[in-house]
Amino acid sequence: MDAEDGFYERLGEGRFLATEATRGPWDPDAQHAGPPAALLGRAVEERPGARDDMRVARITYEILRPVPIGELEVTTSVLRAGRGTELVEAALAPAGGAAPVMLARALRIRVAAEPVPAVVPGAVVAPPGEVGVTPFFPVPWETGYHSSVEARFTEGAFTEPGPGTCWMRMRLPLVAGEEIRPLDRVLVAADSGNGISAVMDFGRFVFVNGDLTVHLHRHPVGEWVCVESRTSVDAGGIGLADARLHDEKGPIGRGAQSLFVAPR
Repeated sequence: MDAEDGFYERLGEGRFLATEATRGPWDPDAQHAGPPAALLGRAVEERPGARDDMRVARITYEILRPVPIGELEVTTSVLRAGRGTELVEAALAPAGGAAPVMLARALRIRVAAEPVPAVVPGAVVAPPGEVGVTPFFPVPWETGYHSSVEARFTEGAFTEPGPGTCWMRMRLPLVAGEEIRPLDRVLVAADSGNGISAVMDFGRFVFVNGDLTVHLHRHPVGEWVCVESRTSVDAGGIGLADARLHDEKGPIGRGAQSLFVAPR
């Protein structure tokens, strides 16, 4: 993929052009939520006046409507600023003053000046190693999120219902010509939890998430992020995709998505 060389092109301050690499599997004109989630996370990190001694510990997204592929505007505001924590809101909207299509609220916590004892419960997930690239479920277009992120399952598959454990790696930078950041890597991957652990047939049921919350006690190291996901669905059509997030050194946090489930 050499036409875009990134999920987005930076057009100016707070302005970006989404490329075909962001395209999701359901609508040729709409993005997968992973790339815009990462774009809002980056906006939180690079907003004017952002403190270098703080790190995103939790970020919650409200997906208000499908995110179109095209020119987008990102804005940020500080809702609370303190010595040890701050709360930052970011909004993503189509260019031209349209209403936001995605909102994020991020809790940033000050990194300790001196190390504290590290406590990390949970086992290290087997790394991708020599596991082959796992095919995405059939998508009617060649270029999109499915071709822009490498996926390697160590449990399950996109085409197998049930729990899944998938290592993911970005094939492209989030913004063309710019370095991939650790937060980019985890946020691009985290929204895939419900697809990784899908318990129903894609062709027969809709199960879309209207939100995403990611908690991180540590940002990932290296190129790979692992999403170890489980999905539960009630007969009333409300589901939850709950994912443990890892890098090759061990657990880094969790991701959760509320799901709307219905027959097609």
